[in-house]
This record gives sequence, structure tokens and C-alpha cells, in this order.
Amino acid sequence: MKKETWRFIDSGNCSPSYNMALDEALLDWHSEGKIPPTIRFYGWDPATLSIGYFQKVEKEINLDAVKEHGLGFVRRPTGGRGVLHEHELTYSVIVSEEHPEMPRTVTEAYRVISEGILKGFQGLGLEAYFAVPRTAEEREGLKNPRSAVCFDAPSWYELVVEGRKVAGSAQTRQKGVILQHGSILLDLDEDKLFSLFNYPSDRVKERMQRAFKSKAVAMNEISSVPVTMEMAKEAFKKGFEEGLNINLEPYELSEEETQYVVDLAESRYESDEWNYKR
Repeated sequence: MKKETWRFIDSGNCSPSYNMALDEALLDWHSEGKIPPTIRFYGWDPATLSIGYFQKVEKEINLDAVKEHGLGFVRRPTGGRGVLHEHELTYSVIVSEEHPEMPRTVTEAYRVISEGILKGFQGLGLEAYFAVPRTAEEREGLKNPRSAVCFDAPSWYELVVEGRKVAGSAQTRQKGVILQHGSILLDLDEDKLFSLFNYPSDRVKERMQRAFKSKAVAMNEISSVPVTMEMAKEAFKKGFEEGLNINLEPYELSEEETQYVVDLAESRYESDEWNYKR
């Protein structure tokens, strides 16, 4: 069977607003039939706290700490909880809901797309597997997350190694297109991460941070060989090709496309209206 060719964009380290605008632009262009399905890898400059579409900034986020650490701040167009994007490979997948290989339900589409991430971890010698909540209590916990921190608990079909979450993803569907993006952790500064959120008390914060250690882990904590960004990119690019049975063809944005993204970044993802008001 002939493999389908998808686009591959490695946009390197970009500003938080540009990163979110490019993901949205790719969704728009794919919905208009201008581009094929696309996989994108990227990083963040500066390191950034991104929050989910529905999160309430005043209630959940310690903006003073965000400033003190010199972090960027942006609201994602996808749901989910707060993510510190620092020592990680970020990916996005843009594909039509009508694609023959894409299941109808969000959960099952997660599984199909995340197959690429699973193969990437395996390519780096890590025994990753999908988290599937087994009990009614675990399933209920996914519907009502107690924490504002993304890596606090695995969702359906997120990737775990040795029982701890190593990649976090979020998905939205707009204009007939699936946008899934997520973080693949190489390293993690837990103290910094936990300083970025509001807690009822210091005791609650300490308890949550202690519990977090048993739920999430970065690749370099468990890999026998230090994983560099280049190694990760190579492994996960191959992983997506294998997991989704596709060829990835590198692509660079035209000047016109780049300008479109810059304008969108400015008008939406740099506006206080978008980032703070929910």
C-alpha cells in the first residue's frame, strides 16, 4: 500500500504567540484545502507557561512567579491545564476529521495520533505504553481534574513510562480539522513548575508536589543514555512516520504564510483579551 505523504515543519524556537498562531494557521489552511495533513515540531523562546483554553488566570496562576522567572505566557486554543514549556520537544498534528484513518471520537483519535509518540519513545529505548483509566474513580478523575498542572495525571491514551506520565497532549476540533499538540519532556524543573500556580495553602502545595513526583517524569530521569533535542527530533519524526504509516516531507513557510502567522500572533495571542479574560 502506498504511504500518504504529510508535511513536516520544524519551526525551531519561536515566541509563545507565534507558536500558537502557527498551529491555528495550519488548522485554517488545512480546512481550506491549501495544505496536506501536517506534523510540526517546535520549541519556545522564552520558556513559557501555556494555559488551557478554559483556565481562569486569576484563580489558578501566580503571574508574579511567571514574571520573576522571565517566562512567556499564552493561552492555548486547546483545553487542558497549565504546561511549563522549557526542556521539551513540542509537537502538533493537523489532520482532517474526515481522514480515513481518523476515528470519530476524541479519545480514539488521541490513540491513533499518539501511536507516533509511542514509537518515538520506543526508538529511544524507553518502554512507553498508553494510560487507560481502569477504575470508575480514575475515569471520574479525568473529568474533574483537581490540579491546574497538566502533568499531574495521565489522560486517556497519554504516554507513560514505568507508570509515570512522559508526554502530555491536548486536542481541539475546529472547521472539520483536528489539532492535537503536546509536550514531550526531556527534563523538568519541578520547583519552577509548582511556583507558577496558586494553592489554598503551602501545605497543599507541598502535598501536591510530593504526589506529582510519583505521577510524572522527564525522559532524562529514566533514560540510560542522555537524550538530546536532536536525538528526540529524529526519534519522534521516525516514530510518527511509522506509527501513522506516512512519509514526512520537510516544508518551510513562504514569506506570505509567515506574515499571516505574525499578524495572527499579534492580533490574538499577544492580546490581553485572549490571554487573561475567561
